[in-house]
Formats: sequence, C-alpha cells, structure tokens
Amino acid sequence: MSRAALLVLADGRFPAGGHAHSAGAEEAVKAGRVTGAASLEDFCRGRLNTSGLVAASLAAAAALGVDPAALDAAADARTPSPALRVAARRLGRQLMRAARATWPHPELDTLARRFPKGAHQPVVLGLAARAAGLGPQDAAYCSAYEGISGPASATVRLLSLDPFDATGVLARLAPDVDRVALRAAEAAGRAVTEGVDALPAASAPLLELGAEAHAGWPVRLFAS
Repeated sequence: MSRAALLVLADGRFPAGGHAHSAGAEEAVKAGRVTGAASLEDFCRGRLNTSGLVAASLAAAAALGVDPAALDAAADARTPSPALRVAARRLGRQLMRAARATWPHPELDTLARRFPKGAHQPVVLGLAARAAGLGPQDAAYCSAYEGISGPASATVRLLSLDPFDATGVLARLAPDVDRVALRAAEAAGRAVTEGVDALPAASAPLLELGAEAHAGWPVRLFAS
C-alpha cells in the first residue's frame, strides 16, 4: 500500500468534478446562514457530523469490500432529497472516470457497468481508495475532508472570504475530521458482518431542503 495515494485522491486538483459543487454552501450563503468564517465553521461542523459521517461510512465500507450495490441502495435511503441524489450520482460518475484512469481495477469496471449513470459518490470514492491500495479509514478521511473543503472553497468565491480564513476553518475542524473518520471506519467494520443497516443514518434536514430550493434557482454559480 502506498499511503501517498491518499494525497492524490484527496487533492482538490484530482479531476473528480467537486469544484462545480458547493455542498450546500451556495444556498446557505443566500439564506444568510453563512456570512463569514465563524458561520462557515458552524456550517461545516454540522455537515461533517451528519451527512459527512454517513458519506464517510459508506466510503469506508466500500473500501472494505462491502457489496457496492447494497451500499448504493443504502446511500439512496439516506438521501431523501432527489436533487442531492442526482448530484451524488453525477459526482460518482465523474469520479469513476478519474479513478479508472488513475487506478485501473476490475471492481471499478464492474461498478461502472452496473451503474452507467453513476453510483453514489461516496461508494465510488471508497472503491477508488480500495483500487489505490488504501484502507477504510483512509477512505473515510478523504470523504470527511471533502465534505468540508468543498464548502470552504466555494465560500471563498461566494463571499470573497479571505482564503487564509477559510483554511483556518479547515484546520480548526481537524479534530472533528479525526473523530468522524474513526467512527466511520468502525461502523464500516460492523457492516462487513451485520450488513449496511449497521452504517450511520444521521440526517441534515436543512441541507436536504436547501438542496431542493437550490435546484430550482434559474441562475446559480454551483451545481449543488
């Protein structure tokens, strides 16, 4: 296993399509819930411990070899918003293209054939980590970090937030990322023997409602 592969997978320049998505930040900015660094930190912490934990657990389980089709169904069940399901599959399809080009692997090929329109992004992320020789906690870390780095980067554009302040938010959330990645990996371990129902199903209703509102905007900077 090359641990450096985690740096490649988590790099914002990895062509997985995340730059086009704000992970709910655009709607939160317009609604006045995110106005600067302090409220961005609150937003990211809430996201990390709800939908972020769910995504990290799905990614960790996929990295462990849990049936990706079962994980995809579990992701659907944990994503009430149709707009978020569409975004997750769009991101999964783009990530699949990048992963197959970077770490060719039969399991990626099988998943791509089974879900030609895209599997949920965390499932693809976990399988990409597995193809890269990474473990479940690596996949969980990557997923958890993506869940907060996306809104932070988007807010720099949306609010002209100082990039130093946005990076400071990510640094202060590092202990939370550690805790979420550990919880996600532990849950994934249980899912190997107990099935996907052992994975967290934390909810973030405001993110779901915001995603539906955002999808109906006639003009938007980000896809989600």
